[in-house]
Amino acid sequence: MLTDTICAALSAAGLGIAGVTAYRKRFLAATRIAAYALVPLGLAMTGILDWVADLVFKPTVWLGFGVLGLSWVLFMISRAVERRSGGTRKERKAAAAAERAGVSAGASEPALGPGRAAAGAKAAGRPKAKGGTSSGTDDFSDIEAILKKHGI
Repeated sequence: MLTDTICAALSAAGLGIAGVTAYRKRFLAATRIAAYALVPLGLAMTGILDWVADLVFKPTVWLGFGVLGLSWVLFMISRAVERRSGGTRKERKAAAAAERAGVSAGASEPALGPGRAAAGAKAAGRPKAKGGTSSGTDDFSDIEAILKKHGI
C-alpha cells in the first residue's frame, strides 16, 4: 500500500515536470519525461512492486539465492579441476591407450611403398651425381627418417 502511494506521487511529480517542459515548447523532452513518469505507476498497478518487495524482504528468498550461488560455484570448481587434471578417468585411459599404441608401423607404407620401389628402379638406371649420390633418392630418405622420428 505504501509503495503504491509512493509510485503515484512519483508519477504525479514527473507528469507535472513534463507539463512545465511542454509549456516551454520542448515537446520531445516533455514526451520522454512523461514516459519515464508513467513507469512507476504502471509497475504499481501490475503488482510487480509487491512481488519485488516480497523478494527483497524475505530471508528464505535470500537463502535460496545463496544455495543457487553455492551450486554454481561448486559446478565451476568441478569444471576447472576437470580441465586441469585432463578429464575424467575414462578419457585419461583412452588417451593413455592411444599414446601407447602410437602410429602403427604400417600406417604410412602404402603411401611410401610403391614410390620407394619406383624411385629405386629409376635411381639404378641413372649415373651418380657429382657428390657421389643419386639426385633425389637420398634426400627423400632423410625426410622420411625425420618424419618417422616425429611419428608422422
